[in-house]
Amino acid sequence: MWIALASVAATLVVVLIVANLGTSEKKIEQQLDRQYDTDDIQFRRGLGVLLGPPILEGNQVETLLNGDRIFPAMLAAIRSARRTITFETFIYWSGSIGREFAEALIERAQAGVKVHLLLDWGGSIKMAQRFLDQMRDGGVEVERYHKPHWSHLPRMNNRTHRKLLVIDGELGFTGGVGIADQWRGNAQDPEHWRDTHFRVSGPVVAQMQAVFIDNWIKATGRVLHGDAYFPALHRRGDTPAQMFSSSPTGGSESMHLMYLMAVTAARESLHLANSYFVPDRLAVRALVDAARRGVKVRIVVPGRHIDSPVVRRASRALWGELLAAGVEIAEFQPTMFHCKVLVVDGLLVSVGSTNFDNRSFRLNDEANLNLIDTRLARELIDVFEQDWQRARPLSLAQWQHRPWPEKLLERLAALLRSQL
Repeated sequence: MWIALASVAATLVVVLIVANLGTSEKKIEQQLDRQYDTDDIQFRRGLGVLLGPPILEGNQVETLLNGDRIFPAMLAAIRSARRTITFETFIYWSGSIGREFAEALIERAQAGVKVHLLLDWGGSIKMAQRFLDQMRDGGVEVERYHKPHWSHLPRMNNRTHRKLLVIDGELGFTGGVGIADQWRGNAQDPEHWRDTHFRVSGPVVAQMQAVFIDNWIKATGRVLHGDAYFPALHRRGDTPAQMFSSSPTGGSESMHLMYLMAVTAARESLHLANSYFVPDRLAVRALVDAARRGVKVRIVVPGRHIDSPVVRRASRALWGELLAAGVEIAEFQPTMFHCKVLVVDGLLVSVGSTNFDNRSFRLNDEANLNLIDTRLARELIDVFEQDWQRARPLSLAQWQHRPWPEKLLERLAALLRSQL
């Protein structure tokens, strides 16, 4: 009997592992044909039709660099809330900044604001239970996404990596930052990470709110709606914008498709700042093709200061073909580089939670803000250049002459890239 039970248990474990290592949806299998440039109206039309929500005119977007600017802006927005706060994040850890956010959310909840906080269970596992208890006792509605439970064990590998804060349905924030003390400061040392976040107003904020509510429904079964969440939004600036999302439970290839479309449409330049760069074969092929047709492709990734060394090793194993094609890659030196920013042809900007890896493309719930704005693109290229000055480029010759133990570890790490 015990042997039979052990056999059943082992079978269940294997089934759960297989269920968590893949998705039920088909993957993009062929390279996209290059039919238009980024400034072609058909490219813009394709983004709206293929990714879901339309591109909306009349938005204003402000760039926030590092915790010294990001956290005060987010906290000030929370403290200004009059009716609703919706907040979804992957990382929320204990620490001084976590306490500040908890206190701000509690204060607004006790003032009568409806406060909804959605935390990924895995990303918030370092959060002290007392923070959760204090917020719930203070009136904050807190939910944890995909907390371990027998009913959804096959989805344990599906995390929400989205980073969204919406105030009164009118003001939004998105980007790379997590709620932890590592993001404080100004990227001045290894203990203070480099990141970029964005403050958004205008009609696209309604799309940001809809993305939050998508996962809120999955986590709670409750729909948030009405004027307190979706007020009439007016023009605030001149930036066309689109907020779209992806999830293994629906539209898992949307993020992958967007990046492939952007790289394939690139005509002159592509600047990619990304914290976890582990491209699949299609993404590598698209970047190589872009470089070979004359696009200046430059990529900044983390260096030795990284919270996931296996990701760095897996990434470096894939650089040979890219460097041989003329792609320039540099590793950020001062601290952990956690940015997620893509700028194509000084026109298209894509920012949000997405990393350039299979986990973001196919396994996680992600959300990105696409912007068509030459002014903002120039600003972010300037930021990229500043980061490049603090990074160390790696040449093809240097890559080829890495010590063999390093090459071996990188090749082994690359075997895991479907889960990275």
